[in-house]
Amino acid sequence: MKVYLDNAATTPMAPEALEAMMPYLQNHFGNPSSTHQFGRASKSAIETSRKTIARLLNCSPMEICFTSGGTEADNMAINGAVNELGVKHIISSPTEHHAVLHSVSHCASNDVRISMVNLDARGHVDLDHLKELLASAKEKTLVSLMHANNEVGTLLDLDKVSALCEEYGALFHSDTVQTMGHYPLDLAKTKIHFVVGAAHKFHGPKGVGFLYINRAVHVRPLIRGGSQERNMRAGTENIYGIVGMAKALELACEHFDAHRTHIENLKAHMKSRLQAKIPGVSINGCEERSLYTVLNVRLPESENASMLLFLLDIDGIACSGGSACSSGSNQGSHVLRALQVDNTAPSIRFSFSRYTTIEEIDYAVNRLKVHLIGKSVPA
Repeated sequence: MKVYLDNAATTPMAPEALEAMMPYLQNHFGNPSSTHQFGRASKSAIETSRKTIARLLNCSPMEICFTSGGTEADNMAINGAVNELGVKHIISSPTEHHAVLHSVSHCASNDVRISMVNLDARGHVDLDHLKELLASAKEKTLVSLMHANNEVGTLLDLDKVSALCEEYGALFHSDTVQTMGHYPLDLAKTKIHFVVGAAHKFHGPKGVGFLYINRAVHVRPLIRGGSQERNMRAGTENIYGIVGMAKALELACEHFDAHRTHIENLKAHMKSRLQAKIPGVSINGCEERSLYTVLNVRLPESENASMLLFLLDIDGIACSGGSACSSGSNQGSHVLRALQVDNTAPSIRFSFSRYTTIEEIDYAVNRLKVHLIGKSVPA
């Protein structure tokens, strides 16, 4: 049996998204910058996709800039804020994705002051401390905080942070890669200057994403060359990727409630099974205000602890010890270190999608107990 429980790393593509992409992989191959009919057909597909995404986020199509994915979009937002908008102070957190942390660290070498907001043991931002940091800032400030943590799932209240940023005249950038397509986002209501999406996190293709840039701000391109994306991002557009991304986001937004109910039931089922069958299991992050697609658990110590992911992989079960974006690193999870989670016991991230089944959850729990305790779970 093959069980995929690593949807926070990437999701399987929706068949409908692949179907929408096929004409642009086969027949509509024109360069969208060309003025002949082949090029115009491709350009039309891009602009239709842009309008679809803008409609779903309640913003203007002109505020959507297509990128190669979430990492490029994060880099574009942070570097653009520093280089073009006069930001000399960035407030972030130690549990951000490395696309943000490394970009912020790079900015520090350009005489930008960096502040890290306090977090509680479950990963929640201390809003009082954030207010203190904003109130004491003398420079133009960018707040860069993710909507949901990709490892433990802890959620940020975007509206409250947005209100604080507005009160103190700060810019607000949020990496919404994990929540895009999973939570409604109304950008006319919630005032954010930069928002990030990556198609492969909501059942679209890899290698394509977007950056929402609020019309109140303007940044220059991170990638220079041609005049694509209205001079915001040089390079021939990934037409079929953009089309597939728009279709995938449309599907996700149209079925928010049904997908959420299904996945929340899966998460609750796995949590209860783990706690009932494996003594000593605890939850990393927040259990109440948490991304419903992610369950990060700390397991009891075992002689197989260091081999758990390998053993589960042999069983056909895909899960993670942290962010797949840091694969190849032996340093462990920077998120769990920041939250001071006991690293003497193994922690595993399970993440679910609308395609995950109860039978897959039961199989994974069964095999996990075998490796930890040596006894299978009764059906």
